[in-house]
Formats: sequence, structure tokens, C-alpha cells
Amino acid sequence: MAQNYGKRRNSARTLDPATFLGIVLALAGIVGGLLLEKGKIQDILQGTAAMIVLGGTLGAVLVTTPMPVFLRAVGALREILSAPANVLSDRIDVLVQFATRARKNGIVSLEDEALEVEDPFLRKALGLAVDGTDLQELKKMMEIDISIAEQDDEASAKVWEAAGGYAPTIGIIGAVMGLIQVMKHLEDINEVGHGIAVAFVATVYGVGSANILFLPAAQKLRARIRNAVMLKELTLEGVVGIVEGLNPTLIRLKLSSFDQEAATARRGARGFAPRAEDREHTAAQSPAAAGD
Repeated sequence: MAQNYGKRRNSARTLDPATFLGIVLALAGIVGGLLLEKGKIQDILQGTAAMIVLGGTLGAVLVTTPMPVFLRAVGALREILSAPANVLSDRIDVLVQFATRARKNGIVSLEDEALEVEDPFLRKALGLAVDGTDLQELKKMMEIDISIAEQDDEASAKVWEAAGGYAPTIGIIGAVMGLIQVMKHLEDINEVGHGIAVAFVATVYGVGSANILFLPAAQKLRARIRNAVMLKELTLEGVVGIVEGLNPTLIRLKLSSFDQEAATARRGARGFAPRAEDREHTAAQSPAAAGD
């Protein structure tokens, strides 16, 4: 069960159309405006300017960022380019199944299944629960894990945010360098005009890369971080419910608050009807609950 869940989650990842559409629209708007003003695409295609801006920005980022953090930020780009499916509902199903087994056979019965869980956070939380760790201590340990993971991911977002801050300044440096070269040919007024136009391309590259690529990448990465934190918080709440011996239906209702898509569906419905398997679990446990 746990292994199948992990495979579904990984295979559900697809390319994020919003990212690609946003970049295309931004570039189309800029290039379209240039063409409407009787300009040419060649006017903004300057390899030297691109080398100055991208190379200078990369160098500045490396100066301020430890190499492991930088490499982790580069690897995080796949989170920006891909759109993970909503895994909250799948995680809720998994936790409800664990809760059902725990109520029927005791939480110790989850020991073997806990070892097979692919998600490290869920595996650790279930392992602590099965080992009989005090509930408050379990929550404290897992909350520390959430906090550390969030800080590590936030460091990756700050790398691209820093790049967005450096790029415009490096672009200005490139423009100034171009103007220095122009000043060497003041005797030819035509050459001066052309040189000034070329010099400011570096500014365009710096401002454009910052506001179309680097800063948006940082913000989208932060959105992915919030989703990951929400999944871990949901998981922790589910494991706590299992330890407390809550009814699986109650656990599903509690965890569904994390799933906005499910919540929206519930608001659009006339009423809430428990799933068939939840009704069976409730009926099966009602004698035990009555005995309690």
C-alpha cells in the first residue's frame, strides 16, 4: 500500500503549464512591443551583454551562497518546472487505512508496514508511534523535522531571490562598460548612437532576467515549500489521530480540512455522506466504541 502510494505520487508529476505560459507571455509582450516600435529582434540579441549579466549574476550568487545550498537550489528548479498532483487526498486515504488497521489490531500491527513506507517523514512518524513514543515527544520531534526541512528549502528560494537582486545591478555595470567603449569613438556620431543602444541591452537583460526568471522562480519555489509543509503537517495530524485511537471517519474529516479541493467539493455538495468504506469501518468498530 505505502509503496504504491509513493509510485503514484512520483508518476503524477507533470510539467507546470503556468510556468511555461508565463515565460512565453512575458517574452512575447516584450518582443511584440519592440516590433511594434519598428525595432528588430537583432537589436536585443547581444551575446556579450548576456555573458556579462548571467556570468556576473552567477558569480555574485556563488560568493554569497555556500556551494551545497547553490547545488540544492539548482536541483530545486525541477520543482518550479513541474506541477505535482494534489497528493493530499492520497495521503489522507493512506492514513485512514493505517488508522483502520490500528483500531482493529492495535498500533503495533503497523510495524511491518511502517518500514515499507517510502515517504521518510511518514515512515519516521509511524515508527515512533509504533515504538510507543510519548505523544507530545513525537509531535515535538516531527515538528522539528518540519521546521528544519522548511529552512533548508527556504535557503534554496533565497538563492534565486538573491540572483533577482544582483541581475539588474550587473546589467547596469554592463551598460556602463558599453558606454565606456562608446566614448572612445566620439568622432563618429553614428557609431556613438549605435553603441549607446547596444550598451543598454545589458540593462534589459539584467532587469528582464530578474523579473521574468529569478524572482518569479523564488516565489514559485516558496509556493511548493508551503505545499510540502502542509503535507507534512497533515501527516503529523493523521499519525497523532492514529496514536489517540480516533475513529477513521473522524480522522478523514479532520484531515480533509487541509485539502482545499476536497473542502471546495464539500461546500458545493448539499450534504456530507461518508465514504462506503468509512461507514463499514464505523459499523465494525461501533460495538467496541460502545464498550469503551
